[in-house]
Amino acid sequence: MDTVDKSTRSRIMSRVGQKDTGPEMKLRRSLHKIGLRYRLHDKRLPGSPDIVFPRFKAALFVHGCFWHRHGCKATTTPGTNVDFWRKKFDENIARDRRDIEALQDSGWRVAVVWECSLKGKNADPDEVARLVREWLLTSEKHQVIPKDAQTVSSRR
Repeated sequence: MDTVDKSTRSRIMSRVGQKDTGPEMKLRRSLHKIGLRYRLHDKRLPGSPDIVFPRFKAALFVHGCFWHRHGCKATTTPGTNVDFWRKKFDENIARDRRDIEALQDSGWRVAVVWECSLKGKNADPDEVARLVREWLLTSEKHQVIPKDAQTVSSRR
């Protein structure tokens, strides 16, 4: 049960940011610390990836577990207006899939870093940055961090 009224909940949800989120900022600091340079939110690319490494022709999305349906404990579903939320989440998943496929079709490599790997007690943004660097130095087309996460294309 929600603890606030409908208009308050609407105001709170409308302020949820899409860029420069806490997890994204943690990862960016760690990437910079290990010497990686990147571009941010390139609108010319499908899905406007959060972090772009033009030198490696690689794009990285930092996905929130709630909004993009990771499957971890943060992937809750509100108890009210369930049909609305199910439709919203399905649209997010479909858009993620389309964006990743469009990037890969145009020759880009894509990584998804899940929010839960960057926040909480067990989070280690420096380790995630190390994994991203390792991936950049390979020829792998797709990477998901943490490894045990479900990929966007395999979910459903």
